Amino acid sequence: MHLLKEYDRRNRTRMLYSFYPDEGPLRRDLYKKHTAFFAAGADHRERCIMAANRIGKSLGVGGYETALHLTGLYPEWWTGRRFDHPVEAWACGDTTQTVRDINQRILLGPSDEPGTGLIPFDNIVDIKAKAGSIPDAVETVTVKHHLTGDLSELTFKTYDQKRKAFQGTAKHVIWLDEEPPMPVYSECLLRTMTTDGLILLTFTPLIGLSEVVLSFMPGGKLPKEQKASKFVIQATWDDAPHLTERQKVEIIASTPAYQQDARSKGVPMLGAGAIYPISEDDITIDDFELPKHFPRGYGLDVGWNATAAVWGAWDREQDIVYIYSVYKRGQAEPPVHAAAIKARGLWIPGVIDPASRGRSQRDGEKLIEEYRNDLGLDIIEADNAREAGILKVWNRLSTGRMKIFKSCRQWFEEYRIYRRDENGKVIKQFDHLMDGTRYLIMSGLERASFPKPASSHFTPRRGG
Repeated sequence: MHLLKEYDRRNRTRMLYSFYPDEGPLRRDLYKKHTAFFAAGADHRERCIMAANRIGKSLGVGGYETALHLTGLYPEWWTGRRFDHPVEAWACGDTTQTVRDINQRILLGPSDEPGTGLIPFDNIVDIKAKAGSIPDAVETVTVKHHLTGDLSELTFKTYDQKRKAFQGTAKHVIWLDEEPPMPVYSECLLRTMTTDGLILLTFTPLIGLSEVVLSFMPGGKLPKEQKASKFVIQATWDDAPHLTERQKVEIIASTPAYQQDARSKGVPMLGAGAIYPISEDDITIDDFELPKHFPRGYGLDVGWNATAAVWGAWDREQDIVYIYSVYKRGQAEPPVHAAAIKARGLWIPGVIDPASRGRSQRDGEKLIEEYRNDLGLDIIEADNAREAGILKVWNRLSTGRMKIFKSCRQWFEEYRIYRRDENGKVIKQFDHLMDGTRYLIMSGLERASFPKPASSHFTPRRGG
């Protein structure tokens, strides 16, 4: 009986050793995204796994690696970063209650059974309770480091403490479970600079393409090549063999439609939903030579930080608009933008952002007059009814009556993150080409024109 009790105790207090076995239905080689995240720690200081719910991102990724660094109990197969000394670590989440219920429980176990989490019981030297109104919350844990016999220290912190609470001493490992605000993340980066430390981000991207997400996914897409300091990977339900098909069906059935990609695939949710929630594959078309009987026009959005234009060709017989060229540049004078517009064909008429009625920085002249009178563009003011314009663009996209040339890369970069906030308002950032598209569809098609005889040799430049 004594041996059986000891066997049970060791099983319950050494959870860490049970993860990622060599064989069996949950063997290590089935968790390719998880182990790729670990391996990337050898070369990347900032790592992010944007993952679906229930795939083990907190328990099997963030918590597991944090426990290894605290204890030095690296498995033989471990190819990621190794510390040969005790570490100073933080485990962080949204609030004291969520940190207690998630980070703390994962690492220590239930409050009435400390040592049954990922940090083995035999390695826990001391646990210090956290002052406050949340019962059983822990502030710090002292952990025996297996290789040296010295002590690591773990502190639990919360995002609602704000940036100032993350100032202070240097850290070797910071585990951020659920997405932090950018000021908190920036402060955590500073804490790991002098130690060549690690930051582990584990979350389901429900906030959408936030500053933190975009720092790992420029333009809203996974990078083709991972930068020296950053590494990002997405994990879906298909990357978690412990999930059954029944569990997947039950979870998706109880999830709002606009959250389903985030919760099942780790795809960033666009606020309360993308403005144009249509797959890029459905609207992208290979570039082709435009027939001369397709009239063309453009929509122009102006501003110092970014001036953008979108050119469209209209197949009137099929009522399909093809976006075939785009232009976008910031911090340049109107003559620079006008030269780029003329290069696509001076004969093409356009419509411009009504804000151009305001004064430019040159001699108090109105911007639209500068483009039209001084720079020679055939342009008038566009209809700027935002919601009506969005609806018109949506109707064309959703019915297959608007296609985008594959070469218009900048257009797709904006399209991916064009979204509304939680209150349903359009987020007015990085949307200049989207505005130009709206002007074109609302007002530019009725001005669309054919090539003039004197310019019949002109071949429009594709792409942007």
